Amino acid sequence: MSNWPNTLQEAIIFFADDENCQAFMIAIRWADGKVRCPQCGSERVTYLKNQRRYKCYEKHPKSQFSLKVGTIFEDSPLGLDKWLPAAWLIGGCKNGISSYELSRGLKITQKSCWFMLHRIRVAMQTGTFEKLSGTVEADETFVGGKVGNMHLDKQTRMRMGKKRTGGFEGKAVVMGLLERNTKKARVKVLPNTRAFHVRTNVIDNVQKGSVVYSDSLRSYRNLPADGYVHEFIDHTEAYVRGNIHTNGLENFWSLFKRALKGTYVSVEPFHLQAYADEQCFRYNERKGTDFERFALIMKNIVGRRLTYNELTGKEELMEREPG
Repeated sequence: MSNWPNTLQEAIIFFADDENCQAFMIAIRWADGKVRCPQCGSERVTYLKNQRRYKCYEKHPKSQFSLKVGTIFEDSPLGLDKWLPAAWLIGGCKNGISSYELSRGLKITQKSCWFMLHRIRVAMQTGTFEKLSGTVEADETFVGGKVGNMHLDKQTRMRMGKKRTGGFEGKAVVMGLLERNTKKARVKVLPNTRAFHVRTNVIDNVQKGSVVYSDSLRSYRNLPADGYVHEFIDHTEAYVRGNIHTNGLENFWSLFKRALKGTYVSVEPFHLQAYADEQCFRYNERKGTDFERFALIMKNIVGRRLTYNELTGKEELMEREPG
């Protein structure tokens, strides 16, 4: 529809009206515009204006529901007038938006905004079974604090240790794949840079017979045996040799680390994949308008869920506890 907002200012004004929020959610969730019960799928529903909820006339528990049920917004006390501008902001801000900045803008607590942003990041995970093909760049980067900023005791232990890792010890590994033809990227946090994890990630995401360009990391050396054409560039000698380079991914890494260092400042390894997926989404959809990125996020909200216990790891701890 042509009456949807195109700018942040228009979005804030537009979604301040509850009727506009309702109309947008209905258009996103049901192409034919008919609201259906998330419990049974029945169309025999009516809108309770005073309660701002819908009621299903079929006989089953929880016959009343809001448009947030069955989405990443479910069980949130915050209204759509908060959720929708938040999704617009994280989709459109090139370097992301911090929970503190969002808290000041929406007038809600920083803790709530942190939870909001992580729930929206779930909708930014646009997974697909289609593999990359053609010419694909493969590269890895390391995320973590600088050695010079570490405590003196930790620096001493690292320098006196038997294994010298060039300052990468204790850092998280993020591997990226970039299809040159479409400029689409995929990222994954790996336990380490050993051949098993690197090759498995390539096999899972790149069609066999494709040309893979990488750096001189030895973990890539057996890719020809896996069915790929592999060429590499030794960065100690040069960064480009004809078409052999990983400059596309280097561009992505610069954007990714700018967001981590400049906006989010400190990211726990437990949450790193979510931040990587967020930056990957914006990079892949960079040619679209703000509304197009926002609409794509909103199309992915249905059928996805992230609880606070799951986000913080408490759910896993509860499962491990005896009795």
